Amino acid sequence: MSETSILPALITKVLPDSIAAEIGFEIGDRIVSINGDRPRDLIDYKFLCADEFLELEVIDTKGNNHRVEIEKDYDEDLGLEFDTALFDGLIQCNNRCPFCFIDQQPPGKRKSLYLKDDDYRLSFLYGSYLTLTNLTQKEWDRIEQMRLSPLYVSVHATEPEVRIRLLKNPRAGQILEHLKWFKQRRLQIHAQVVVCPGINDGIHLEQTLLDLAKFHTGDIPAVASVAVVPVGLTRFRPAEDELTPVTPEKAQEVIAQVQELQALFVAKGKKSSNPKSKIQNPKSQCVWLADEWFLISRQELPPESHYEDYPQIDNGVGSIRLFLKKFEESAKHLPPQVSPPRTFTWVVGNAVELAFQPILQRLNQVKGLQVNMAAFPSRYWGQSISVTGLLTGQDLLENLQGKDLGDGILLPALMLKHGETRFLDDMTVDEVADKLGTRIFPVSGVEGLIEGCMQVGYKLL
Repeated sequence: MSETSILPALITKVLPDSIAAEIGFEIGDRIVSINGDRPRDLIDYKFLCADEFLELEVIDTKGNNHRVEIEKDYDEDLGLEFDTALFDGLIQCNNRCPFCFIDQQPPGKRKSLYLKDDDYRLSFLYGSYLTLTNLTQKEWDRIEQMRLSPLYVSVHATEPEVRIRLLKNPRAGQILEHLKWFKQRRLQIHAQVVVCPGINDGIHLEQTLLDLAKFHTGDIPAVASVAVVPVGLTRFRPAEDELTPVTPEKAQEVIAQVQELQALFVAKGKKSSNPKSKIQNPKSQCVWLADEWFLISRQELPPESHYEDYPQIDNGVGSIRLFLKKFEESAKHLPPQVSPPRTFTWVVGNAVELAFQPILQRLNQVKGLQVNMAAFPSRYWGQSISVTGLLTGQDLLENLQGKDLGDGILLPALMLKHGETRFLDDMTVDEVADKLGTRIFPVSGVEGLIEGCMQVGYKLL
């Protein structure tokens, strides 16, 4: 990519009491270069800014060019945030996976919903998954030179013909060679396997997990962890695809299959461990089942101790168990009573309805507080079992219209676009609140849920 295709980095936030604030940077200023180099992305920016002496070329909000010299401690942050992590554009995906969520959306929504990301930089920075099929040699070289590890990789299958069938890309069959590349360079990946019944399940799933486990060896295993995730389908997917949804029976089958392999990997890990070695072997468990398998099959989640250090928490592996644990800890500080009395409706996907009953019961032990759970699937996506993050504004209207919602709705913020108040169907919180005739309180995590129940402005007893 040529330097002319790299756009100046647009500043959207200047942190208070930072170097940038002291110098006088403003929102809307743009950084062109650092010590003569034009940063391609946030990775370059952080690398270039690690020096003690910086010379920045900056374009201010009026379009004037400036040279700014900065002397600082090594690795000290300037205190700037930007409108994007990629200054030279997004590396998009050219695979045609039939289960891709991007292709399972209705037309006519905001453009950002249709961008297919397969960018290794977003994988390194934010943990998004890529397939490794869209990388040029220059990008492979950069991963090696800058030690961009770990990356998050959608593997799905290790048998070449099966992975090619899933990704609809002949380069997809090189996955084992790619894993060897990471191993030789002592770099790591976190792998994802989306199970599509009839395609990469059964013996194919077993082969994939056995292959990946072979790379979970040594002090720096090339495969640090593997998440096994059920395919998610919507009513908007192409009619000609070959996918079938995961049934409770299929979920039970996969759980049993993976748990048997987990026991095998743990046994092998213990057998091969060397107690006299100064190098600690990685934890023997490397394969993890996403929470959705247990929710779909209506089975109890594994205990908190099962998840070790939650290596795939952002992929839904242990997220519910961790949420329950955090709530249990925070609930110790709940007041015995609140005044004045208040009633809220807590909206969740019906997949977690049973799992979150302990939370509901504990909240309702607070005198004066009544929390009613509204758990439902997403008819918008055409699902009978839905996770909370996929519920839309239309789903709320369909399920809550005309009902007594108390003093307002406690809405998990993960249903909204990050940093905004817009649902996946492009409806806004204000639009939904207006049509339901109630207030909506977006809440984030355990602390947000509890704060939402308490509500600032109410007097606690």
